[in-house]
Amino acid sequence: MNRNVVGPTEPGLHQQVPGRDAAAEPRAAAGLRPLVPGMRRLLFTAAVLVLLAGFQLFVFTGRTGTFFAWTIANPLAAAFLGAGYWASVAIEALAGRQRLWANARIAVPTVFVFTVLTLAATLLHLGQFHLGGQFAAGTRIVTVAWIAIYVLVPVLMLVVFGVQARTPGIDPPRSAPLPVWLYGVLAAQAIVFLGVGVALFAAPGPAAPLWPWKLTPLVAQATAWLISLGVAAAQALLERDARRLRPAAVGYLLLAALQAIALARYPHQFHWGTAPGIIYLIFLGVMVLTGAVGLARGMSHRPATQVPRPVQPSNTR
Repeated sequence: MNRNVVGPTEPGLHQQVPGRDAAAEPRAAAGLRPLVPGMRRLLFTAAVLVLLAGFQLFVFTGRTGTFFAWTIANPLAAAFLGAGYWASVAIEALAGRQRLWANARIAVPTVFVFTVLTLAATLLHLGQFHLGGQFAAGTRIVTVAWIAIYVLVPVLMLVVFGVQARTPGIDPPRSAPLPVWLYGVLAAQAIVFLGVGVALFAAPGPAAPLWPWKLTPLVAQATAWLISLGVAAAQALLERDARRLRPAAVGYLLLAALQAIALARYPHQFHWGTAPGIIYLIFLGVMVLTGAVGLARGMSHRPATQVPRPVQPSNTR
């Protein structure tokens, strides 16, 4: 009786690595690094939190004095931030659904940078937040929850990332290369997003004219997700694989669509015809192009590593 049995292999997480005598004696399978449960849960939790923040800003745009952590007088600025939060839902939720770390990690540096910078902006302008007794209890609760979230999430992300980094395994081979011209577009996006985002955060007053609508210092620094988008574009250049960028590609498309809706709702707040306004509109179009091409490439290519189906144990007489 032949007792040699091929055990079940979890699809997508293992591949056979042949050795010198592979035909006679296959070596143990080399595992692909999975997304650990802790990181998955953290990404899903973050997706729920930004979904709620998006409702506060994109839906209840004119009532931030009651339903948000601080008052945003310019409705276009509130809708702009809300669109960013809702686009983050797609990035975080889709990353959390991935089985492999390589296909999910595009979301992690983006989320970490955003939460750290938002916490810094909150602490710098704490006096503008709805913490005093003159605010309703519900409004104060929202504000305390906001601060607690931005204190806890970066710490938890560092802890879970430590676990993720120690998880054994390798990345799958790159199987969906991007067009050469798209690398140039991503490099330009990284430079512009990082440049404008850092300027608005470091010097919100002098840098405010770079933006196509009026910004207060707090709102200027709250656009920290521009820096996060720059980080995501830079990471995309390092990943060089459309399958690893699908969460960000969907987020790009959703962000551009929501920003277009925000402009349609509050056109009188936008500085049409100015250089910042024209550049902003161009970048919305470029984001649609980048997201569409990246998503199409990622969905049209199969993984380079095909894992065989499990073989059921059998007896040979």
